[in-house]
Amino acid sequence: MRERPYNVLFLCTGNSARSILGESLINRLGQGRFVGYSAGSHPAGAVNPLALEILRRNNYLTDGLRSKDWSEFATPDAPQMDFVFTVCDRAATEVCPVWPGQPMTAHWGVPDPAAVEGDEVTRMMAFRQVFRELQNRIQIFVSLPLGSLDRLKLQRQLDEIGRSRADESAA
Repeated sequence: MRERPYNVLFLCTGNSARSILGESLINRLGQGRFVGYSAGSHPAGAVNPLALEILRRNNYLTDGLRSKDWSEFATPDAPQMDFVFTVCDRAATEVCPVWPGQPMTAHWGVPDPAAVEGDEVTRMMAFRQVFRELQNRIQIFVSLPLGSLDRLKLQRQLDEIGRSRADESAA
């Protein structure tokens, strides 16, 4: 039996939408087995209001969510990450800090809902789609038998999750 929960870091450039959603989702769906964090290479300085709105509409607490620099998680006193997932293509191509403990990594890219233009309904639909896609991936991830998979098999699973889409779970 594992002594502590798995620490999971979601990375995106601005840390204002997708990575924030990932952090919130894993904290709920992980049911205490996982602790979620998020950060960005160039943090926006504030969480996108529509990200907060989609979380509230789904009964997620938003207190304490903030846009932060990924350097916070590369210090010796930072929580040791077990998994690091990039959720935007730009962050996936950037040179990341060296994470203490050599966490497993994967790219789980989703479109940037904050970049969608249009009326509020159109923009909220984009956030809803990204929320569902990340929710689907995280539900698959938290159901994996982590203790019984070797690193190679687990890496394959993490990569496969990153290729899954929300609409596939309905099939």
